[in-house]
Formats: sequence, C-alpha cells, structure tokens
Amino acid sequence: MRTFLKNGNGLVQTDTWEPNCWVHVECPTLDDRRFLFEELQIPEAFYNDVEDIDERPRIEIEDGWYFIIMRFPIKIQTDDIPYATIPMGLIFRGDVFVSLSFHTTEVIPDFINFTRRKNIIMENSFDLVLKLSLSSSVWFLKYLKQINYEIKEAENQLEKSIKNEDLQTLLQIEKCLVLFTTSLKGNDILVARLKNLRDYRDTYDEDLMEDVEIELRQALGTTNIYSDIMSGMMNAYASVISNNLNIVMKTLTSISIILMIPTLVASFYGMNIPNSFEQNHYGFFIVIALSFLLSLVVLILFRRRNYF
Repeated sequence: MRTFLKNGNGLVQTDTWEPNCWVHVECPTLDDRRFLFEELQIPEAFYNDVEDIDERPRIEIEDGWYFIIMRFPIKIQTDDIPYATIPMGLIFRGDVFVSLSFHTTEVIPDFINFTRRKNIIMENSFDLVLKLSLSSSVWFLKYLKQINYEIKEAENQLEKSIKNEDLQTLLQIEKCLVLFTTSLKGNDILVARLKNLRDYRDTYDEDLMEDVEIELRQALGTTNIYSDIMSGMMNAYASVISNNLNIVMKTLTSISIILMIPTLVASFYGMNIPNSFEQNHYGFFIVIALSFLLSLVVLILFRRRNYF
C-alpha cells in the first residue's frame, strides 16, 4: 500500500504522485513494486535490503540516490516477544522521496498527525529524514514506558509465584530490551554519519539535529538502565521462585506428617490382636482423642519452629 503526502496544513494526502511529495510504501504489493522500479526508478538493491528484517542502520549513496536504513520500534501480538524493531528504508534523490517498510508501524501515522496538529512543513528530503528519526526515538521512549509498566506487573506476579511461566514474561521483556539497545546504537551511529554528509552538513537545522541526538541518547540510556535492572531481576526472581517452591514443599511435608499420626494410631488399634480397648464401649472415641491429641502436639511443635 502506498500513500502520497505533500506539504499543506502539515502533511496532507494526495491521490497521485507529484514532484517533491513523500511516497510512503508499507507492506508493498506487486503494483507498488512496479511503481517504485518503473516510475520512480529506485534501485532494486535498495528494495531488497529493506526486505531483510535484520538489516542494520546505515547510509549508502549510489548514482545520486541516498539510501538510509533506520530502525523503527513496533508493537506485536505474539507469544514470543511483545515489542520488536524493523528496518525502515528512506530513499531520495532530487524531487523523489520514498519511505519503504515491509511491516506496519505506529510511528508513521502518528508522525503525519503530529505535522497536521503543529502545521509542520518539510523543508527538504534531509529535513524529513531528521524528523522521522526524531519521531522514531520518541516512540522508542513510549514503548519503554509501557515495558516499565509490564515489568512492575510481572514483579507483582512473581512475588508469590512458583511457576516458570511467570519468569518467562521477564525473559520476553529482556529480549525486547536487547533488540531496542542494538537498534538504538545503530541509529545513533547513523545520525552521526548524517551529521557529516557533505551535501547537507552546512544547511541542516542544527536545533533539529540536537533534538534528534538528545531523544536518541535518552532512549538508549533508558534502555540500558532497564536492561541492567532486568539482568538482576532475572537472577533474583529465579531464586524467589525456587524459595517459594521450597516453602510449599515444606508445608505439604508438615501436613503429611501430621496426617500420618492418626493413620499410625488407627493402624495399631486396628490390628487383629488383643489390646486394652477391645472390650471398652468408649474405645473408639479414646483412640480418636489420642490421635487428635498427638496430632495437636506435633502441630504446635511445627508452628513453634515456623515449618508452616
């Protein structure tokens, strides 16, 4: 699916391509592929690189085309990990600017709506690249806030848990943080290279570039902090789960011992041999009382020793 956007009251959608408009292609179809190759003449190698989900952030210049790969965060609904990152290809030359992604992300729609609310105008292709990079970093921070909330929820579950499944939640979050850290480091290196591009290093908006660097490093620093916390939490809560399981086993063992005493007494007096209560009309009640008394004594001893 492709969308054409141009300057207006922010970025406004148009039905057809025109020079200096932004072409955003998401989850491209065969028709989108044909449009990119035949009408816009973008290099096919750039298209193929963006298709690789593991492609790292970088910049290439070929025949006047600028090709930039940037990592964007996404939220996914799978049993594996709740958050991940994807490559976003930014391809531009002259009056052509294309953003290409093979996955759906919340960053682009939010960015378009933001430009409309603030009536932001794109000065040129490089200005759009910087603003998309800033929006990407902001969304990293948004997802990190959600991750922090999920960490707190997982902590509440793990305090009394004896299930390994609850620990898996922290492991999934830790995977997300590793992906975020790797992507943010790549984006940080990319921004440093963008800052030194020969064609734009004397004309870019310095305040915008500073905002990009600040947000990017804040996101990277926050991710590193959460990652360090998670590493300690994984070890701590693994011990907590083991300790909780030991407490449960100790309680069950104590209950088994207490219940074994009436069984033992009943076994002795249930033998087919003479005993002192075989002619006593109250023998049954005496045996029950004796069993209860012995069980009570053991229960009191266990409670004093904090067995359960």
